[in-house]
Amino acid sequence: MKPTLLILAAGMGSRYGGLKQIDPLGPNGETIIEYSIYDAIQAGFGKVVFVIRESFADDFKARFTGKFEDKIEIAYAYQDVNTPVEGVTDLPHREKPWGTMHAVLVAHEVINEPFAVINADDFYGADGFHQVAEFLKNECTEDNYAMVGYVLRNTLSEHGQVSRGVCVADANNNLAKIDERTKIHWEGEKVVYHDGDGAHEVDPDSVVSMNFWGFHPNIFEVSRHMFIDFVKENRDNPKAEFFIPLVADTLIKAGNAKFPILTSNDRWYGVTYQEDRPMVVEAFQKLVDEGKYPSPLW
Repeated sequence: MKPTLLILAAGMGSRYGGLKQIDPLGPNGETIIEYSIYDAIQAGFGKVVFVIRESFADDFKARFTGKFEDKIEIAYAYQDVNTPVEGVTDLPHREKPWGTMHAVLVAHEVINEPFAVINADDFYGADGFHQVAEFLKNECTEDNYAMVGYVLRNTLSEHGQVSRGVCVADANNNLAKIDERTKIHWEGEKVVYHDGDGAHEVDPDSVVSMNFWGFHPNIFEVSRHMFIDFVKENRDNPKAEFFIPLVADTLIKAGNAKFPILTSNDRWYGVTYQEDRPMVVEAFQKLVDEGKYPSPLW
């Protein structure tokens, strides 16, 4: 059975100033999502599931209709601020959705096979898709998931500081924990991050998480029970978010799952701010010039 790619695209892009999920960045107006789908098709994925908001569903679908339906199966799931989850009867009022693992949960009805999860507005490169596809087809089990990691130096922005989850591996290269580091940037030849105690050096060759995961479909039931408890504990905390790393950390600490780290050496690109856009446009043009992608893509 071919694995599925779940793309988290429900974010509104408030810092970016628009729907960055459908912003044309490639030489022929391609979006970042399209390059991810192209890489997934090449790696052997059989289906793509988009998690989007119903409020922009028409615009989103119009952007992609007719491009790749003949190459891969397409499905949609919807995440709004309080999309219900079975077992939670009274979700408290909130201003923003419950986070990335809640976004995964809303797709449970359209995914029955091992699957990967990515962000819509991140470019991950072909290598990560090939690695996770092989893992999902050959190694994924009910207690053996995966995380695709990236080398820190390949994820830094030229436009200021970034936050990254620095991965700590055990002796078998399974994820042991993720240390969240903020305000990371180059300082001369060194990379530093800042916290309440000042600046600290961090190895630029550290592996970091960019929200690229591989899961067995049993994660839906496992995380659903965790979400029920999470809502109870955070009923009066409207900013609490049910993130994928929180679920991973809980499972690892309990000894209920392993997350082998699949490290990609590809350059990661993202468009958090409008200032990032020219660099990403230039990067896609270079990848096309090098023959790594056709132009037009489809």
